[in-house]
Amino acid sequence: MKKILFLMFLGLPFITEAQSKSELQKHYEDFYKEMRLQGDITGVINALTHLNVLSPSKERRDTLAYVYANNGQHMQALNTIGVEKNTTDSDMAVQVKAISLKALNQPKRALEQFEELFKRNENPYLAYEIADLKIQTGDNTGAITNIDYGIANAKEDMKYAFYERQQPYEVPLKAAFLHLKALTEYNKDKENIDGAIGLIDQALALDPNFNLASLSKQALEARKNPPAAAPEKKE
Repeated sequence: MKKILFLMFLGLPFITEAQSKSELQKHYEDFYKEMRLQGDITGVINALTHLNVLSPSKERRDTLAYVYANNGQHMQALNTIGVEKNTTDSDMAVQVKAISLKALNQPKRALEQFEELFKRNENPYLAYEIADLKIQTGDNTGAITNIDYGIANAKEDMKYAFYERQQPYEVPLKAAFLHLKALTEYNKDKENIDGAIGLIDQALALDPNFNLASLSKQALEARKNPPAAAPEKKE
């Protein structure tokens, strides 16, 4: 009888610990739901972090990384799920890696993730991101393939947002592709300024308020017609 009682008491701490862990998990699950209802991002991150410690899961980790990225905490997002390209990653994980690496000015690594997303779901928006990153990394020829795809598949109602002004604005996605094409044309042949300006004019015809395209056109025109050098003063 004493032996049985000893075994019962020996097992009691494990039972208590299991109950405590279960209660904690239930508490943070309820806390997570409440924080979501209140729109409290810090609370959501706190709840998900505790739940990941109590009961780790790939899905919960991906969700935490997504919340970090959506809150502009890109380093924390990548610390949560890593930066490596992995074909077994969920779509959410690949998206977080792509967006966060781009935000942290890692175009080559971001490009790998965007290309993985494009393999899974071809669409003009991803094609734009890929083309833009290829231009940044010096692959203008490769960018043309994605630009041509985008121009051919962009619908009239598709918009792309730009943030170089204090007030963000949207332009037709096709206009954004035409602007990228102008950049690739100029990058491949610095003498082909007229060709690049012609493509920018097509973009501006779709949206005259396309500020970035206007700035690019001004820069190209300045290269085409540099200001005359001031005459030397005679002594």
